[in-house]
Amino acid sequence: MPRTTWRTTLLVSAVVAALLAPTAARAEPRAGAAGTGGGIPALTDEHGRVLTLRGWNVEDKANRGDAALSAVTEKHFRDMRAKGFNFARLLVFWDDLEPRPGRYSQTYLRKIERILDWAEKHDVQVLLDAHQDVFGPAFGHRGIPEWATRTDGLPFTPRPDDWFSEYFEPAVQRAFTHLYEDEDLRRAQARMWRVLADRFDDHPAVLGYDLINEPMGEVREGEDLATAARRIERDQLTPLYNRLADAVRSVDRDTWIFVEPTPIVGEGVPTGLGRIDDPKVVYAPHFYNTGMEAGADYDPAAGWIESYERAVTRYPEQYGVPVVVGEWGPLNNSLPNMNRFYRDAMSSLGRYGSGWAGYVWCYGGGYCAVDGTGAFRTNKELTAEPYAEAVAGRVRSTTYDPAAGVYRLAYDAAGRRGSRVTELSLPPGDWRVTARGAALVLRKDRGRTWILAAPDARVTVTATRR
Repeated sequence: MPRTTWRTTLLVSAVVAALLAPTAARAEPRAGAAGTGGGIPALTDEHGRVLTLRGWNVEDKANRGDAALSAVTEKHFRDMRAKGFNFARLLVFWDDLEPRPGRYSQTYLRKIERILDWAEKHDVQVLLDAHQDVFGPAFGHRGIPEWATRTDGLPFTPRPDDWFSEYFEPAVQRAFTHLYEDEDLRRAQARMWRVLADRFDDHPAVLGYDLINEPMGEVREGEDLATAARRIERDQLTPLYNRLADAVRSVDRDTWIFVEPTPIVGEGVPTGLGRIDDPKVVYAPHFYNTGMEAGADYDPAAGWIESYERAVTRYPEQYGVPVVVGEWGPLNNSLPNMNRFYRDAMSSLGRYGSGWAGYVWCYGGGYCAVDGTGAFRTNKELTAEPYAEAVAGRVRSTTYDPAAGVYRLAYDAAGRRGSRVTELSLPPGDWRVTARGAALVLRKDRGRTWILAAPDARVTVTATRR
């Protein structure tokens, strides 16, 4: 934790250490989550506190081999934390980790560890994402190694102006089928995850593992895309996730496991995924709209966000797992309706999810969150809201009025055996924080506030921008 600026470091640190005695991690309902009936559990930490994750993807897709991950620096984590974000989804690539079968790059593992050390230093939690785009380097992208790519000689035509359409090339689709079905490739993917989990299971910055980014598959003759996606999710991804979860659990019993549906859920199509037999699973869909990705403006009247929310909440309600959206954010943020989009999206994400990672924290144009000076690009500043990073108790409600600059958190504090300390994150600015009920504003430091509550107290915390 950062150094305190209120009272003395030793006194507050001693109090916090005593109050944060470890308790068993558990999933608790998110009280008042609209559209879910409170049926979607929350993500929790090792102290049982209800977590909210807000952050960004961090990546280096351009460099590989000896230069892999060189574009990711400590500045990424320092700047994210300074703007109030506590979460990073770090892209890692199987082709860099295992360039030849059975030969794992210790250099690559050390680079990942260095990045995790930066995240820990700046108190950012990290999701390690086994990323792939259009399967991998055999098709000019990143992800599954070329030695693990089998196409049966089917054709592939690059489409640089519409790279996502390359997923529907016959060779790419067949490669996914072999990854899911060939026993030796199944074993290789499981070994890769055992290597990652064994190396990083004890790193304090690691929150979870995202087992495969945006998985796709082979569309059969006569199938529409939605039908194919549900079949792939049911018959191929569900067994894959259970296999990989078993591999992770052979070396790491505690870290959260994130599972994704196909990207087709972005069109408001419920997933066909089945149960993943693990006690710490997080459902991690992405939140993209095809039209907006192609450059169209947001249309509030089209009902896309509402349709997406209805569809995406079905799986976590059915299987009782938390939701963290792993990627979201359009390419063009300056179109006329994009201000409305970010406000609508932030409201929706807060109703059902335990958090999100926007795409992407980089310094420039395109999808980048900030420009070369580190200032938010147009409308991206709307992602920086007050939120409760960790709540020691049962959340009754959270509200934020951007126009008034007022955030309120109402919660029932945990009993005597639970943690006592709740943590707020506030974006840059001058904020006044007050607490009603048997609670004390314990300390404030660099955009974060700690609240100490008596056991079973009914607490309301208000943060007001001055």
